[in-house]
Amino acid sequence: MMGRSIAVLLLLGAMVRLTAPGPSPAAEPAPVKVDVCVYGGTAAGVIAAVKTAQLGKSVVLIEPSKHLGGMTSGGLGWTDFGNKGAIGGMSRDFYRRLGKHYGKEEAWTFEPHVAEQVLKDLIAENKVRVLYEHRLGTVEKKGARITKLILDHAPPDEDGAPRAKPQAVGAVVVEALMFMDCTYEGDLLAKAKVGYHVGREAVAQYNESLNGIRANTPKHQFLVKVDPFVKPGDPASGLLPLIQPGDGGKPGDGDASVQAYNFRMCLTKKESNKLPIRAPVAYDPKRYELLARNLEALVADGKQPTLRMLLKIDMVTPEKTDINNQGAVSTDHIGANYDYPNGDWETRNRIWKDHIHYMRGLFYFLSSSARVPEGVQKEMLAWGLCKDEFQDTQGWPHQLYVREARRMVGRYVVTQNDCEHKTTIEDSVGLGAYNMDSHNCQRLVKNGAAINEGDVQVGPKGPYAIPYRAITPKAEECENLLVPVCLSSSHIAYGSARMEPVFMVLGESAALAANQAIDAKQSVQEIDYPKLRQALEAAKQVLVFKR
Repeated sequence: MMGRSIAVLLLLGAMVRLTAPGPSPAAEPAPVKVDVCVYGGTAAGVIAAVKTAQLGKSVVLIEPSKHLGGMTSGGLGWTDFGNKGAIGGMSRDFYRRLGKHYGKEEAWTFEPHVAEQVLKDLIAENKVRVLYEHRLGTVEKKGARITKLILDHAPPDEDGAPRAKPQAVGAVVVEALMFMDCTYEGDLLAKAKVGYHVGREAVAQYNESLNGIRANTPKHQFLVKVDPFVKPGDPASGLLPLIQPGDGGKPGDGDASVQAYNFRMCLTKKESNKLPIRAPVAYDPKRYELLARNLEALVADGKQPTLRMLLKIDMVTPEKTDINNQGAVSTDHIGANYDYPNGDWETRNRIWKDHIHYMRGLFYFLSSSARVPEGVQKEMLAWGLCKDEFQDTQGWPHQLYVREARRMVGRYVVTQNDCEHKTTIEDSVGLGAYNMDSHNCQRLVKNGAAINEGDVQVGPKGPYAIPYRAITPKAEECENLLVPVCLSSSHIAYGSARMEPVFMVLGESAALAANQAIDAKQSVQEIDYPKLRQALEAAKQVLVFKR
């Protein structure tokens, strides 16, 4: 009898557990309420957030990674500036702060960790709240105004790549009056349903001779004929790795290709600070067959390859480098990034890791393959990663060089015509000054040989104005968003504007505009530009270049 009673009680308990409601869904967290929300802790984002705080507005800075500074602290220590006279305001002050560290008036070459510390100091001095390891989940709007961001908690993975899946969905809610997208990818503008473009526009779209698919690509090109087929001379055998199928399209047409990404490498020869560059997991030397054939063809043509023919090695200090792409087959992973700008987090994680794998394999191949000239091998073996840089990723940079992703199509599109001073700009918020610079976009086969396509390097005719309209969306799309990094620009003009000092300049200008819009209770499109100009000039921004 007692046994039967216990059995009944156990059965009833099980029924209660089966029928009882489960745990209630987690309530939406209490929102972070601020005047201004800056999404993206690039150097531009840091400057924008700091300036906002200095203006007396409450601000939060959201950064998906563990680090501040984007490429400025991510390996790009050899600053591309074009003309220093075009750089003013807090951007110029940043290089003065770096100079103080090195005992100089200004420093335009620097170590990654020093740049990040300067940016952290700015954040601390101005008491800016930073939410690390959070990224956009959802953007909510009311009419043409963003009302809130719902953020997911997603720490980067062990390689520093964006994590494919978040650890917590809807972890933080941020409400603000004004928002800024300071990411390289333009994620906030895209989720806010602001128009944008990815890829190259046709020459005819904006009347730009340098845009679109190129008929000729003279630089960073193969100097000798290199057979592109798995079995030399046999197209039926297929293409070697690192070469894309197809004819590349018609010169002058637009396409969806994106200029190549890489990592900017901080290496050293100093033995006490050196880490070996190990081969990636699943390393396959066949991936670098094109490079091997290129080296062999150069030797056969009487040329003696050196490491500096294959890597652009710039010394940012006497002991450390900023290494960039150089020549036909180098650190640029041509054609491997097309899906990145619009990709989900799984796609971006895959592409990021593939770039790490490609570059680790490249360095290992150069240091170990019998098909690499002995002198090049010895040169490569002398270099290693720095123990005191990028310590949480074992010396590897924590930022992929996303040279170009989404570009907003705003109230004004900056084009080659602006770079060449064929237009008149009355609402300047900063200057661009660098070359119209695109890295290669495709690697193809033409006349039985491998060729690169897309590299452009043409200087502007002196510094040119970037209008306020180019960092603001169309009013009907969004009234309270500013975009100083993925600004409204054609592919070829963005190649000039996309420099870290310029992004910082535009970040500060965006902060001043947001402050004015809040005080006047206006949209970013409605504010009075003459009044903004006074604030910009008071901040020592350079708006017109005086020759």
